Amino acid sequence: MAVNSFDHPAGDTVFAAVDLGATSGRVMTGRVGPGTLVLTEAHRFANTPVRLPDGLHWDVLALYQGMLDGLRAAGRSGPVASIGIDTWAVDYGLLDADGALLGMPFHYRDGRSKGMSERLPDGCGAAELYAVSGLQHLPFNTVFQLLAHRATVQWEAARTLLLIPDLLVHWLTGSVGAEITNASTTGLFDARGGGWSDELIGRLGLARSLFPPLREPGDPAGTLLAHAAEATGLPAGTPVTTVASHDTASAVVAVPAREPDFAYVSCGTWSLAGLELDAPVLSEESRAANFTNERGVDGTVRYLRNIMGMWLLEECRRTWDREAPALGLARLLTAAAAAEPFAAVIDPDDETFLAPGDMPSRIDAYLLRTGQTPPGAPGGYVRCVLESLALAHRRTLRRAAELTGRDPTRIHLVGGGSRNELLCQWTADASGLPVTAGPAEATALGNILLQARAHGLVGDLAGLRRLVARTQPLRHYEPRGNGRAWDRAEARLSPGPVRADA
Repeated sequence: MAVNSFDHPAGDTVFAAVDLGATSGRVMTGRVGPGTLVLTEAHRFANTPVRLPDGLHWDVLALYQGMLDGLRAAGRSGPVASIGIDTWAVDYGLLDADGALLGMPFHYRDGRSKGMSERLPDGCGAAELYAVSGLQHLPFNTVFQLLAHRATVQWEAARTLLLIPDLLVHWLTGSVGAEITNASTTGLFDARGGGWSDELIGRLGLARSLFPPLREPGDPAGTLLAHAAEATGLPAGTPVTTVASHDTASAVVAVPAREPDFAYVSCGTWSLAGLELDAPVLSEESRAANFTNERGVDGTVRYLRNIMGMWLLEECRRTWDREAPALGLARLLTAAAAAEPFAAVIDPDDETFLAPGDMPSRIDAYLLRTGQTPPGAPGGYVRCVLESLALAHRRTLRRAAELTGRDPTRIHLVGGGSRNELLCQWTADASGLPVTAGPAEATALGNILLQARAHGLVGDLAGLRRLVARTQPLRHYEPRGNGRAWDRAEARLSPGPVRADA
């Protein structure tokens, strides 16, 4: 599947992007040349978690095999100059002294880390953690997962911790490292200093030797080992290039912004809404508002909040598909457009929505708890979810502007959610700002562009974004001036419990 219809000049260089999301993985090829950026899907595969007796895990071996199959498919289109890997954040694998993986990595939606923030040692309370890491408080942050992991036999044998994309790079190349944009999501990264926080690691009683050297996007990560070359059909020695391995960081690279003051929403399973800054904001006010300071490319800071995102809609669809013939997304969106506006609204960040399960029933329980009437029909649930997400986008971006003194003039909505016209229009309506939607495959594009830059084919970050704006299909939405209706809907919301600790 070609993402756009631009030509594929024979002289362009081909890069392979391994892009793993929370529900699916894909390998994309990107052809980059002067004024050219063409993305093609080589292979797509499911990312299906596995529940074992000890909890919910990622099937990382199936993901690895899907990646190998995808790289083989990518190689059929011509010589591959480089490979880059990005995934979701916070999750990790532990290696023993021989470099063997100690068990399947846990899924961040597993409940093992719940309550771990209350077991932090003295000197590592919420305020102390934020003052160093600047990280949004979420119950599944890596730091809390590690506290849960310490009581296991695996932990005693562990010698190296690798975040998921770094683990896959290790299996391809044998090299060990930690890419900086993903490392910054662990809660153990110094937001000001730009490296692992020896101070926090020591206070928490963790071994500093677990944490490998840091890498920046664009650094060489190694070359394919013989077994990987055989499995993919690519030449041994094919370079693997460090990209922004946190998928949101790669997506922000591909925001097609032409204006300096822009806001972004990277919308997929999660909605990551925020601003791009030059320095972290580590104030107590920022902590209380539960904003995160994660590292971006070229020393930038992704100042944002995690919002539950399209996960809510996808879990609704999974529930309905088990109970009746599959309801196509197009039919659901048509029904949502016809449903009563603002009949019910939810806080997407309420912790009841975090785990997999019967999402319509959980929405019903939330609405009854807050004195609202459940929708009853699928179209009503979809409208409730999308209007609530638009409100969350508005609420988050307005608070980010207050905390930073920035005044964004446009919202760029990228990722899979940019295909959802209702969400894009309602985000414009709720916020009162114009919305530019696309590219849908922003993460893979950012991955490709950083590889191309490492090979000298494109310039600075602004130049990358100009190339995206020139070559990718975008849609534009203007606010329709019904802000008072959104104000009234906002006033009905009560705060959800997934917030920073007091």
